Amino acid sequence: MTLTRRRFLESAAALGLTAAAAALLIDPRAGFVSQALAQAPSTEELAVAGPLGEKAEGKDDAPVTIIEYASMTCGHCATFANETFPKLKEKYIDSGKVRFVLREFPLDPIAAAGFMIARCAGDDKYFAVVDALFARQKEWAYSNDPVTGLQTLTKQFGFTQESFEACLTNQEMLDGVNWVRQRGAEKFGVNSTPTFFINGKIYRGAIKFDDLEKILEPLLKA
Repeated sequence: MTLTRRRFLESAAALGLTAAAAALLIDPRAGFVSQALAQAPSTEELAVAGPLGEKAEGKDDAPVTIIEYASMTCGHCATFANETFPKLKEKYIDSGKVRFVLREFPLDPIAAAGFMIARCAGDDKYFAVVDALFARQKEWAYSNDPVTGLQTLTKQFGFTQESFEACLTNQEMLDGVNWVRQRGAEKFGVNSTPTFFINGKIYRGAIKFDDLEKILEPLLKA
């Protein structure tokens, strides 16, 4: 099932998102850099965190850094999160070999809402919320009533009706999420999800664990 333009607009209105934000999120290519980048972004440029701060797992000085730009309503992102990431975490992140950074790149208002909820849950719950939303993506993101589906799932993380609505009408939070999205598009040429930067080199699309190992092992031996 796909999210239609009408559902985007209805969801945006229900979430209290601004018209400008909804218009940008409807078209995932709006304002994007369509051509290939002339050169890979510098490590310094990629390392710049958004106004809401970086969300990362693993040692800060790990020899390999993976940055993923993802959307909460992206099926391929869910596949990576549910199938590849647990193996990546066990073998490489928890062992100190890889630092993993997740950056918000919402393709629609519902995806933005999911990331906002994860942010509002608190630093210690961010990845737990993201994992839960990806694991049960079809139950909320592609339901007939995604707002209610999202609210139902967030109850397990302590959200009330009031705190849920307060989070999704927090303009500063939405602006911070959109800042990361816009910079990824304009500065790094991100135009689809998931998009990965592994020690600065770009990889587009969900990566299976076996293929990811083939990328990581030479970097760890270098």
